[in-house]
Amino acid sequence: MSTMPVGGLVPSATDNPADLVVRNAKIHTGDPGRPKAESIAVRDGVVIVVGDDKDVAPHVGPATKVVDALGRRMIPGLNDSHLHVIRGGLNYVLELRWDGVRTLRQGLAMLREQAARTPKGQWVRVVGGWSAEQFAERRLPTVAELNAAAPDTPVFVLHLYQSAVLNRAALKAAGYTRDTPDPKGGQIVRGRDGEPTGMLLAAPSALILYSTLAKAPVLEGEDRKTSTRHFLRELNRFGLTSAIDAAGGFQNFPDNYSTVVELAKAGQLSLRIAYHLFPQTAGQEIEDLARWIEMARPEDGDEWLRLNGAGENLTWAAADFENFNQPRPQLAAYESEFEKAVRLLMENGWGFRLHATYDETIRRDLAVFEKLSAEGLFPAGNRWLFDHAETVSADSLDRIAALGGAMSVQNRLSFQGEAFVSRYGPGAAADAPPVRAMLERGLTVGAGTDATRVSTYNPWIALHWLVTGRTVSDLVVRPPHNRVDRQTALAMFTEAGASLTGEEGLKGVLRPGFLGDFAVLSEDYFAVPEPEIPHIESLLTVVGGRIVYAAAEYEGLDEQLPPVSPRWSPVAHFGGYQATPGTGLSGSRQAELLGQAAAESEQHRRWRARRGLAPETESTFFDPCFSL
Repeated sequence: MSTMPVGGLVPSATDNPADLVVRNAKIHTGDPGRPKAESIAVRDGVVIVVGDDKDVAPHVGPATKVVDALGRRMIPGLNDSHLHVIRGGLNYVLELRWDGVRTLRQGLAMLREQAARTPKGQWVRVVGGWSAEQFAERRLPTVAELNAAAPDTPVFVLHLYQSAVLNRAALKAAGYTRDTPDPKGGQIVRGRDGEPTGMLLAAPSALILYSTLAKAPVLEGEDRKTSTRHFLRELNRFGLTSAIDAAGGFQNFPDNYSTVVELAKAGQLSLRIAYHLFPQTAGQEIEDLARWIEMARPEDGDEWLRLNGAGENLTWAAADFENFNQPRPQLAAYESEFEKAVRLLMENGWGFRLHATYDETIRRDLAVFEKLSAEGLFPAGNRWLFDHAETVSADSLDRIAALGGAMSVQNRLSFQGEAFVSRYGPGAAADAPPVRAMLERGLTVGAGTDATRVSTYNPWIALHWLVTGRTVSDLVVRPPHNRVDRQTALAMFTEAGASLTGEEGLKGVLRPGFLGDFAVLSEDYFAVPEPEIPHIESLLTVVGGRIVYAAAEYEGLDEQLPPVSPRWSPVAHFGGYQATPGTGLSGSRQAELLGQAAAESEQHRRWRARRGLAPETESTFFDPCFSL
C-alpha cells in the first residue's frame, strides 16, 4: 500500500505538518461532540485534526505519511482492562496456542507436530485461551492421546483454571509420583495402583496448576524481550493499543517486570501498559505492600508504561477462586489482615483492584471498605474496583457506587458458561455478571478478557459476548435484558478502560489533543452480522501515530520485528490465535473465504516471512476439514 498523498491531498504544510494522516475512513470517534469523521491527522503522537479531507489537507507536508483507509471502519484503539500481558509476554513464544482452534483433532495434530520439533529438556505447553466447549468434540484431550502424540516430550495442557492434563513424560519431569501429596486446594488424580494418572484438578484452588507449570523451563535474556514484542504485536493484530495488567500468580515485582521496563526505555513497546502489583507469598502480603509503597508511587511512568496500583489480590485468604466446576469456596475469616492491607494502601494514596467472583466475598469486602470510609480513608482520588463479580447483587452494586468504586468485567463465561449453568442454573447465569445493572447505576465498567490462561486475548470474542450473551459453543447465557449494544460494548473497551487508569482526558476517544491510538478494521463492527464479530481483526493499528501492525493492503508499513527465538517455538511455526476461515459464518461467507484462501497463500507466505515465522509445510497449520 503506497503512502504517497492520495485523493487530492497535495503536500502543502510547511509549519508543523502531521506525521500521519489516515483518510477515506468511516471513523467512529467515541466523541459525542463529533461522533463521525472521515480523516484524522496525528503529530508527535497526538491527534491534531479529526474531520474531513479538507480539514486535514492543510496539515499534509512533504514528509507526512498518508494512508487511504479505503472506506473501512476505524475505531479508537481497544483497551483490555484486565489482561495478564506482562506474564503472557514472558511466555508467549514457548506456548502452543489453541485459541480459535475449532476441533480437538486439529489441536492434537498441532501438538504432535510441535512435540517432534521440541528439543530435549523443553516442554510442549498449551496454556489457556481455549475451552473444550469450543471444540466440535466437546471434550478435553485424554492422557492416552497426549502420550500417543508425544511419547517422550513433556506435554502440559491447561484447561481454564479447572484442570490440567499431563502426559507420562510431563509427570516425570514435574516429579509427581505415588508418594507426592496433594497440595492444599488441589488434587493429583490417581489410578487404582496409586500412581498419578496425568490429571490435575483445581479443587478449587488453581495453585496446583500454577506451581506445576512453574516447573517448566523459562526464557532468559534477550529471548524474553523478543517474546514480549511478538506478543504485543499479536495483541496489536486485534486493534489493542492499551491494556491494564492485572498481575497474577508467579509474577514477582520487580524481577518479572524488568522486560517491559527495558522495552519501554528503548521505545520498543507497541502497547500502552498500566500495571498492578500482586503480593505473591501468603502471610507476607502486608510486608510486600509496605515495601512497594516505599519503592514506587501510582502513576509513576508515562503514557507507555505506568504503575496503576495494587491487586488483583491483596491477601491470599480473601481470594475466591472461580472454578465453576467446583462449589463456591467457603473462605475462613480474613477480614483482619485484609483491613490492614486496604488501610495501608488508602493511607498512602494507592488504588487497587480486587479479584472477587462471588457476592458472598464482595459483601465481606464492602463491610471492610465501609468501616474505613467512615474514617475518611476512601478519598475520591484513590481509584479502586472489583474484577469479575459474576454473582454480585443489586445491593452490593449500590454499596460500591456509594463508595466511589468501579467495575471490570471479563468474558469468562464465554468459556465457562456451560459449567456455570450446570451448577447455578440458567436464572443465575442470566445475570452473570449483571452488566446492565452496573451501567444503570452510573458505575464505570471496563471490559477485558482475563487472558491468557482463562480466556483468549482476542478482544472480539469478548465484544461478541457482551453484545450477544453467547458462549464459544453458541449457548445463550445472558438474555437481552443483560446485554449491551455495540456502541456501549466498544465504549467499555475504550473510554472505560482509560477511566480506570485516570487517563480519560488522554485516550479512549478520537479528538484533538488525545493520543493518536486507533485501528482500521477488516470488517465494519457496527454492520457485520453478530456471528461475524469474533472474526474481526485490525488491518492497521496505530499507537501514538506509530503504525505498529499492518496487514492486507497495508502490509509492510509496520516495523520489522526480530525473528521469533528460539526457532523451535510454536509461535514460529503456527503463529498465535488460529483464525480459520468459515468458523461460525454463513455458508455463502464460508465458501467465499475458502475461495480466497488459495489466492491469498502467497500473501500469507510473505506475512509469515516478514514476522520471522518458519514456512508452513503442506500438512500443517490449516486443514479446511478441521474448521468446517
